[in-house]
Amino acid sequence: MPVKPKKIPMRMCLGCSEMKPKKELVRVVRSKEGEISLDLTGKKAGRGAYICADAECLKKARKARRLEKSFACRIDDEIYDMMERELNGGE
Repeated sequence: MPVKPKKIPMRMCLGCSEMKPKKELVRVVRSKEGEISLDLTGKKAGRGAYICADAECLKKARKARRLEKSFACRIDDEIYDMMERELNGGE
């Protein structure tokens, strides 16, 4: 019997709207307490959304308020700025 190739989980980037393998994307998570943060491990509990590991995609998602729509809550500019710094390698 032929071996089935393992299915690669795909997710859509909220910035560029491209479907990409989950491993290539960065998860943004909203915890039960309503705290929004980057989940670089992909294991934090909470509602997740995905963006490319690229500051440009974060800017696009921020401008179109896609993360806010996905999480159904308001996201402060400081949180976006913090996520942008993390994506840029902590600059």
